[in-house]
Amino acid sequence: MLKTKSVYDPIQPDDGLRILATRYRGRGLSKRRYHVWMACLGPSEDLLNNGPSAWHKWSKQYEAEMLGKRRNQIVHEPKNPGIRNAGQKFTLRLIKHLAKHQNVTLLCHDDSDDPKCHLIPLRKLIKSSKI
Repeated sequence: MLKTKSVYDPIQPDDGLRILATRYRGRGLSKRRYHVWMACLGPSEDLLNNGPSAWHKWSKQYEAEMLGKRRNQIVHEPKNPGIRNAGQKFTLRLIKHLAKHQNVTLLCHDDSDDPKCHLIPLRKLIKSSKI
C-alpha cells in the first residue's frame, strides 16, 4: 500500500518504509523521522522557486520532471550540485513494486491535508502506467 503524509505526523507502525521525498531534508529534522531520503523525488529548485501558482500546470511540470521530459535537466542545481533530475523512472518503478508487497509512506514537509503538495501528483504517477 502506498500512503502519503507529513514527515511531522506521528510515526505509525503501519507506515512501513518511510521515504522522505523532498529536495531538502530540512534543518533540525531527525533522521529517525524517515528511513530513506530521496531528494531526487522532490520538485527541482526551478519548480520550488516558481511555486504552484497554477496548480494543474505546476503538477504537470513536476510529472514531466519525474519522467525526464523537461529541458535542462542535466544541469546541476546551484544549491545541490550532486543532484540531477534526469527522470526517476527506475526509482518510481521500485517504489511501485515495494508498495505492492509492503506499506510505503511518502513524506513531505507540507501538512498531510495540503491539496497542493507534490506528493499528490507523485503518488498518482507511481500508481499510473506511465512508469
